[in-house]
Amino acid sequence: MATFAVKVLLAPSFVVGASLAARRYGPRIGGLVAGLPVVAGPILLVYALTQGAAFAADAAAGTLLGLISLTAFVVVYGRLAGHFPWLLSLLAGWSAFAFGTLIFSTLTIPVGAALVLAGAGFIVGLKLLPDPLSEQSQSLSPPIWDLPLRAFCALLLVLALAAASGWLGSRLSGLLAAFPVVSSVLAVFTHTQRGADEFLRLGRGQIAGFFAYALFCFTLSVSLRTLPIATSFVLATGVAVLVQGSLLMLAARTDAGAAYTTSD
Repeated sequence: MATFAVKVLLAPSFVVGASLAARRYGPRIGGLVAGLPVVAGPILLVYALTQGAAFAADAAAGTLLGLISLTAFVVVYGRLAGHFPWLLSLLAGWSAFAFGTLIFSTLTIPVGAALVLAGAGFIVGLKLLPDPLSEQSQSLSPPIWDLPLRAFCALLLVLALAAASGWLGSRLSGLLAAFPVVSSVLAVFTHTQRGADEFLRLGRGQIAGFFAYALFCFTLSVSLRTLPIATSFVLATGVAVLVQGSLLMLAARTDAGAAYTTSD
């Protein structure tokens, strides 16, 4: 019950945290924060505790490939957002994720090769995601119901994902653990409230953040085969936080430099 509560509550809490970070520091920083494995991490922990370390290691390898499908969601949503309403963009993005999941569920790829493939997918995703056409918009005061509604939407997605996964086998369960729960909520709310260009900035931050997400999955898949479960998760979390922290500092310095140049 405790592990289920963590899995259910962490994603909505993180949606709120990423939303606040985007409002305070800009959409790219918010996207980087949203790139952490806050949904897949607890799911993989539940797998390790309930179905064993070997199952969780295989699922983590599947999640690593699932990040390519997650990147496809961001790219497809971003390319459609400027031309179509949020619902069509969301359904198309989910379809891209489902197609990627279907393809990878039929393949057996070593975890090292999966890491390389995922990294290449992130680079391609950043290339395919269009550049924003307008300057970053000024922050608007959102309605009081905004954050609670975002958290509620994330909760519904997590509950649906929890009901569908776990009994599908380690590889498919791992692929589904990368389902765009946080990404979907942030995409729709950013798109409808701030426009397509603001989502493109958020999406670029997310894809960049997936590098830390991928290293988390890779470290977990490798370490769970030889180390205790707790040690493996602490190690994988440390790797992800270190990489993401470095990316956040780099992004903050870049944004500060850009702001200084603009002011001149």
